[in-house]
Amino acid sequence: MQPGQTVALRSGVALTVNLHRGSSPAVVFVHGGLGNRLNWRSQFEFACQQGWEALAYDLAGHGTSSGYRNYSIGRHCRDLTRLLERLSIAAPILCCHSYGVPIGLEWAHRNPTAGLILIAGGSYDLDPWWEQPLMTAMATGGRRLMAIPAVQRLAQSLVSSQHSPAMRRYFEENPIPTQLAPYQALKIFWAYDLFAKTGVDTLRRIPALVITGGCDPAFSFRMGENLVAHFQQGKHLHLAEAGHVMMAEFPEIVNAAISNWIASLGRC
Repeated sequence: MQPGQTVALRSGVALTVNLHRGSSPAVVFVHGGLGNRLNWRSQFEFACQQGWEALAYDLAGHGTSSGYRNYSIGRHCRDLTRLLERLSIAAPILCCHSYGVPIGLEWAHRNPTAGLILIAGGSYDLDPWWEQPLMTAMATGGRRLMAIPAVQRLAQSLVSSQHSPAMRRYFEENPIPTQLAPYQALKIFWAYDLFAKTGVDTLRRIPALVITGGCDPAFSFRMGENLVAHFQQGKHLHLAEAGHVMMAEFPEIVNAAISNWIASLGRC
């Protein structure tokens, strides 16, 4: 991935993006909480090799994008709408990870969407019992400990036990942040429940690929089964040895699954 470019959306809000022009529909990568666009390096580079149009960007308050005073899923969705309009991208495939999944779902039920790839995230029950106290402690000062290399390495070892080159690069490009903004942004996903709302039946008609990992402490096989059941053209791929960041742990498998699924859309 080349260095990102800055796209100003409105006064005080600018997002950092990587864009590769190619065939439609574009694949738009939406990262999760505490992440950034480089989480998708393996998938973005693979998309470019396939000749697909591809967009990866830092959500507001993450990476090198500007932040908000107050965060909401609706605000992230409005950013995505403005970003796609600026870049002349219509009806994309949204490839979303973790807390990026609710953003993708919310955006898709209001906008034309060619497909959804939903990795390690869902529509409700997204925060395990330990997340709120841990992230609150990080927001109130614990995050500063991540500036100590030994503490950073220990925390990374809890995220994944994989030691491949792709995982080493993932952690180099996405250290657990010491800034406050990503932790503030997490709160908007707690107690989220998309399908408790009305008017989201339009999602049922969108083709969807759900990917879960057997070693993921946050999003289980059962949660993936519950999510894929909401789609008429839903497919669930479960990787028994994968954790929460499977796109970096098993990039070749994830890339092949995405490629095969996209190819299948033309046969539906």
